[in-house]
Amino acid sequence: MKLDILYEDNHIIAVNKTNSDLVQGDETGDSTLADAVKAYIKEKYNKPGDVYLGIAHRLDRPVSGIVVFARTTKALVRLNKMFLEKEVKKTYWAVVKQLPEEFEADLVHFILKDEEKNKSHVFNKHRKGSKEAILHYKLISSSSNYHLLEVDLKTGRHHQIRAQLAKIGCPIRGDLKYGFARSNPNGGISLHARRIEFIHPVKNEPIIIEAQPPKDEPLWREFRNMMG
Repeated sequence: MKLDILYEDNHIIAVNKTNSDLVQGDETGDSTLADAVKAYIKEKYNKPGDVYLGIAHRLDRPVSGIVVFARTTKALVRLNKMFLEKEVKKTYWAVVKQLPEEFEADLVHFILKDEEKNKSHVFNKHRKGSKEAILHYKLISSSSNYHLLEVDLKTGRHHQIRAQLAKIGCPIRGDLKYGFARSNPNGGISLHARRIEFIHPVKNEPIIIEAQPPKDEPLWREFRNMMG
């Protein structure tokens, strides 16, 4: 697995995930991004024995973009706390076919996860067991057939962006699970974790990390060219 390293120091490492990488092991038994990062660290720094790597957050397998790992237990504890207390700002790019009614808006819904189907259901009002889901989106570019939305995630619910955009009639390109008509050729969906901002868990300085969307996908290239 070839890695696109975005940021690296003694405490954390950030990688630009492809939309086929599995962050952490699951029932498929497929090789994981975490394992690839461990192997990279072991080889680069000639480390004997097992390499420590903490997983502070995850991206759904069909989603591309930034994943931040902790290289020390101290960094992991502090990153976990920042994610829990919403001190990490996450910005995504999402490609949709249907133009939303408003070019910019806050979406506030309630999400209920269906564990059996690994899918989230979205409601306008609270239902038993549901959790509030908030995001802000704005239209930042359009091609002849698709539209690019920038999404600031305010809460971190299961499949939140996918489910909320589908709720307003704008399922993400390639996302069959949430109502898009057909899959993407590579099996992923056109959702990309574009930027992440936080205070370094050890150095206590602002960190901003950005990741380019997949270079091998023509539609992402088209949007990148349009935006300069």
